[in-house]
Amino acid sequence: MRLFGLKTCDTCRKALKSFPDAEFVDVRVDGVPGEVMGRALAEFGERLVNTRSTTWRELSEDDRARSPADLLAAHPTLMKRPLIEQDGQLYLGWDAKTRSALGVN
Repeated sequence: MRLFGLKTCDTCRKALKSFPDAEFVDVRVDGVPGEVMGRALAEFGERLVNTRSTTWRELSEDDRARSPADLLAAHPTLMKRPLIEQDGQLYLGWDAKTRSALGVN
């Protein structure tokens, strides 16, 4: 299992607490591998962009109009977190649906 997020993100910390053996990838430092990002964009599309973040609020209207792929390439911290990869399956966020799918109460 790989968990993509930010080490300073409370939601990512909660997910990591449930999976202490997961490989953590800090998107600010290491980014998301192109293959994983491509799959995530295909599966989640615009939902991959966190429009509630401070980074989003600081963007101009022109920047906000860019494609999700371009936005995330320029601003990796805009990615909704965590993005979890397990056995070839991708999960986005740490809501009840994701926790249930991953067997976490």
